[in-house]
Amino acid sequence: MTLRVVQVGAGGMGRAWLATVAADPDVELVGIVDLDLDAARAGAAVAGDPTIPVGTDLTALATETGAEAVLDITVPVAHHPVTLEALRAGLPVLGEKPAAQTVAEALSLAAAAEATGKLFMVSQSRRYNDHLVAFRQHVRGLGGVGGLSTRFAKAPHFGGFREEMDDVLLLDMAIHAFDSARYVLERDPMSVYCESWNPSWSWYRGDAAAAAVFTFEDDVRYVYDGSWCAPGAETSWNGDWRASGPAGTALWDGDHDPWSDLDGAPGAPDAAPSVGNEIAGALASFVRAVRSGERPDGEVHGNVMSLTMVDAAIASARTGRRIVIDEVLEQAHATALEVEQDEAIRERLVSWGSVRSALATGSPDTAALG
Repeated sequence: MTLRVVQVGAGGMGRAWLATVAADPDVELVGIVDLDLDAARAGAAVAGDPTIPVGTDLTALATETGAEAVLDITVPVAHHPVTLEALRAGLPVLGEKPAAQTVAEALSLAAAAEATGKLFMVSQSRRYNDHLVAFRQHVRGLGGVGGLSTRFAKAPHFGGFREEMDDVLLLDMAIHAFDSARYVLERDPMSVYCESWNPSWSWYRGDAAAAAVFTFEDDVRYVYDGSWCAPGAETSWNGDWRASGPAGTALWDGDHDPWSDLDGAPGAPDAAPSVGNEIAGALASFVRAVRSGERPDGEVHGNVMSLTMVDAAIASARTGRRIVIDEVLEQAHATALEVEQDEAIRERLVSWGSVRSALATGSPDTAALG
């Protein structure tokens, strides 16, 4: 049986999702919500059926169409209100990254998922890459890992909101690398020192280049060196990766099969099952999770730390000092408590002890359709 979904957002990224939904036999698009009804109607055409219902009210359209889930493909500032509305309506949500505009809002949504017992999964789409999975397998063969690095260099001219964003590289792009680093290292970050800047030729308003050094659990270092205004000799969109350990080094160029050198011998790790490809893989994982009740990769509790890495890096760049990740989490938790108006969500936030522990544990109810 197909999963009936309403998608919110029919802009540029929304159209990519609409095409992906249309190609997935396990998903049925039953409605499109957008403040611009012309954009919603154009999205219906992209999805291959101009008769798909459209509207500006998520709850009303979901009720009218019998939707079972929501895809939140809005701009970051809208993620919190749209996802919260869907969860309150009793609908699980798959949302575009980041989980929310701020860590405080992301914590609110994690608590809302607990309070409603509904799944909120963030599509951190670059985790859905079989080459990344294979790279982690190679890293596991290094006899431990002491350091991981990513070099990212691209020069896209997007136009629109990205070119007007503050901290555009860190907030809109680096989160992919940060999240992938957590996946590869199988650890979480403890602190960061970061510098960001905007080269003189940049066409972005906000800083389009950054360098960051993260300390992870077990004193592992992760180094990120990125630029979104680096024309010529560009890297993959996934970046260029290197990991080192006592037994050797693993390399991945972001586009092709990774490999490892174990003291002169090539690494040959066990193959891992396919995870699918980018947003199509994320969508398939979401459908499986809704149907099975299992906790998917990208469930909001597990994803918040990636956004926290971004906020901590930005804070470090602005203050010029090393930032402790738990300080960012605790301050965001205090902010979430201060502004939260929903008593059930507030109760969940209050019930957390250590925020890091609450995120690691999550709630057994959040992965159930219910």
